[in-house]
Amino acid sequence: MHDFRPRVMGILNVTPDSFFDGGRHDSAAAALERARVLAAEGADIVDVGGESTRPGAAPVSLQQELDRVVPVIEGITRELDVTVSVDTSRADVMREAAAAGAAMINDVRALQAEGAVQAAAATGLPVCLMHMQGEPPKMQDAPEYDDVVTEVARFLADRRTACLAAGIGAGQVFVDPGFGFGKSLAHNIALLQGLRRLTRIAPVLVGLSRKGMIGALTGDASADRSHGSVAAAILAVQRGATLVRVHDVGPTVRALRLRHVIEID
Repeated sequence: MHDFRPRVMGILNVTPDSFFDGGRHDSAAAALERARVLAAEGADIVDVGGESTRPGAAPVSLQQELDRVVPVIEGITRELDVTVSVDTSRADVMREAAAAGAAMINDVRALQAEGAVQAAAATGLPVCLMHMQGEPPKMQDAPEYDDVVTEVARFLADRRTACLAAGIGAGQVFVDPGFGFGKSLAHNIALLQGLRRLTRIAPVLVGLSRKGMIGALTGDASADRSHGSVAAAILAVQRGATLVRVHDVGPTVRALRLRHVIEID
């Protein structure tokens, strides 16, 4: 994951209530079948999440999250030649996911939960730190910033420093501006325009796929946002993103391949 080719992370939500695919893959068998599709379409990473973080989402118990993600991670790593990431904020889930074969930790709370940064460091895995203002139930109520790019950059730089202090290697840290997590449309646009500033902190992961920002700009409902999502992924890569986290893996992979061949920059 450390060469200069942008990587595609396929989203696998093992939840009943995620904003786009909630309930579609909430059994281990259905999730494994979806992972097969993502891998066949060219995903470099499959990101397995057992707790929805959509606006207004309710938390789940630790045991629920473990029951959702651990069997899926075990199944994917046993059957498929693809890197597995676990999308979690809980230390216990990080430990169990790593033991099950996960090779990356993707945390929307940037390892701020109790014991999370220590648990992540103990696994030795790469981590992705995301910025979120507030918490999912109310994060979109009235997000405010004086300068969103500066504030997000400062937060991510501070969290990276905390990771290094805990023993996570400098080359093991990715950052994510957290599009749609406590941001208005204007904030999201400013972050995408200013993405190169964040690449000075660490390699950047961008998750724009099918989010409200796409709908606000195109007028499309969630189910119809694939074209806008692919375009957003290309724009993010042009602005320095190393990883793009997407629902539509095949179209994104092909678009990135075309961009690479033509060498658009």
